[in-house]
Amino acid sequence: MRGDATDLAAAIRRGSLSAAEAMQASLAAAARQEPLGAIAYLDAAMGLASADDRDRERQGDADRFAARPFAGVPTLAKDLGGPFAGLPVTAGSRLFERKGGEADSDLAARFRDAGFCLFGLTTSPEFGLSLASEPAIGPICRNPLDPARTAGGSSGGAAAAVAAGIVAIAHATDAGGSIRVPAACCGLVGMKPTRGAIPGGPSFGNHLAGIASELAVCRSVRDTALIFDRLAGKSRGPFPDPSPVDSDNGRLRIGLLADTGSIYPTESDRRAAVEDAARALESDGHLIVPLSWAEFEWSVTSSGRAFADIVSVNLAALIEAALDDSRAEPLTQAFAVRGRAISATSLWNSLNDAVLVSRNLWALFDRVNCILMPMLSSAPLVIGSFPSDHADTDLHLERMTAFAPLACLANISGFPALTLPFGQDEHAMPLPVQIMAPMGHEPRLLSLAARLEAEGRWQHRFPVAGLPS
Repeated sequence: MRGDATDLAAAIRRGSLSAAEAMQASLAAAARQEPLGAIAYLDAAMGLASADDRDRERQGDADRFAARPFAGVPTLAKDLGGPFAGLPVTAGSRLFERKGGEADSDLAARFRDAGFCLFGLTTSPEFGLSLASEPAIGPICRNPLDPARTAGGSSGGAAAAVAAGIVAIAHATDAGGSIRVPAACCGLVGMKPTRGAIPGGPSFGNHLAGIASELAVCRSVRDTALIFDRLAGKSRGPFPDPSPVDSDNGRLRIGLLADTGSIYPTESDRRAAVEDAARALESDGHLIVPLSWAEFEWSVTSSGRAFADIVSVNLAALIEAALDDSRAEPLTQAFAVRGRAISATSLWNSLNDAVLVSRNLWALFDRVNCILMPMLSSAPLVIGSFPSDHADTDLHLERMTAFAPLACLANISGFPALTLPFGQDEHAMPLPVQIMAPMGHEPRLLSLAARLEAEGRWQHRFPVAGLPS
């Protein structure tokens, strides 16, 4: 078995285990793996009740049950984004209390309609401001592949839970690499969809000027394809739905960017993984087109500046609405101060540059059909590498860019990007690669990713809880 959510759903569908048994296995795994800090909030009663509903449906309305691709599969929502009814999101912050819980967002309703059984929230850094998931309120999220290292951020708890097998798939969000970086840290598949592909309403509270998107971290490309197909479209948001584009069966021109320059260098083993992936695709008849860092440098710098301005202004507005930021982490307070200090003209210039970033990528896609590039510059960093007990926002942003130089590019431009592991380093940590494609070309990303995944260069360390062997 491949050990993913598709496998678990198939086992439940054929009666190898019930949804309730799958949920009980996930709850037991969550208890065993509690030191990982992947789960910030757990509601066993909610999970068991949802699983019982699916089991009753399987007996009483088999056709409806069969129409849900993930019927009975336990999962977790992120403590940021959504919201999911009954799950009290705090965004990893003391500024909110875990009480109540808003009505389902459009996306949350689609998660439930797909058959998922939710039972908790995964750990996120405060307001998603970090590429590590170590909020001051706790828990500290650790990488199940090496607990001394980060699981990434801001969907680090989601990635840790999936990599550890607590769940087979988990909700995640991405405004500056927050799906892809944790997936890369933990040996998972993570895709940031095309802007407008995934619903963000009705409140668009995680909109962030269009740079944020929601989907999931997954153990396989097929899970990523299936959940994207189920959740995408008819988003009724501020952007038009992207027209889905069929995957190409013919020869592609694949841009190869292996070098990330002297300021943000990528370590040799990670560059080698990208080059190995290019050779694998070249062996299928695709043409590899070398690209230079100089073609990306301005866009990377502008993307980082736009990301910083957007999240700072958003945080300042959020806190001004009704929150006492004196209870927030020092770094969060500093970002709010930064946001209040940004002039309208400065923000406008950053947003204009963001448009040019997108245009520059479109120009590249006139020459190539997709771009293969690094996801992380190094192995996952040790716990504490992204501290939040200081007020130096520039230092924090520099640390994040150095770790994932190309992460923000997809968010600012609106293009889809996918990461997956393609081998392991000398410490048995994943060697991730990233693929970007034009808007609406998720099928192309998924097709190429499935081809690379089929090489079998990465194997999951932990089985999925409840999945029969």
